[in-house]
Amino acid sequence: MSAARVMGIAALLLAVGIVIGALGAHALQRVLEPRQLESLHTGVNYQLFNALGLLLLGVLMRDDPSGALRLVALGLIAGIVCFSGGIYLMLAGGPRVLGLVTPFGGVLLIGAWLTFAVAMLRR
Repeated sequence: MSAARVMGIAALLLAVGIVIGALGAHALQRVLEPRQLESLHTGVNYQLFNALGLLLLGVLMRDDPSGALRLVALGLIAGIVCFSGGIYLMLAGGPRVLGLVTPFGGVLLIGAWLTFAVAMLRR
C-alpha cells in the first residue's frame, strides 16, 4: 500500500468520522439513549484520533523504504473499521454478535501502535 493511498484512506476516515460525529450531536440525539450516544462518541473519537495517526503514518511512509510501516497502516485501518464500525453497526440495530468485533478492533489498534513503536525505536 502506497503512502498516498494510506493518506487518502485516512482523509476518508476523517471525513466519515466528522459526519457521524455531527449526526450524533444533532440528528441522533432524539433517537439514541444517553448510553448509546456515549458509545457513538467513543467510536467517533477512536476513529478520528487513529485516522489522524494514520495520516501522519502516511507521511512517514514516504521515507520508509523497508515497508515496515505498511503493516502498521493495515493494522490501523482494520482496527478503525472493526472498533468504530462495530459500534456504529450495533447502534444501527445490527446483531449483538458485532459486540465481539469491537474488542478485536481495539486489539488491532494497540498492536499497530506497538508495531509502530518498535519500528521507530529500531531506527
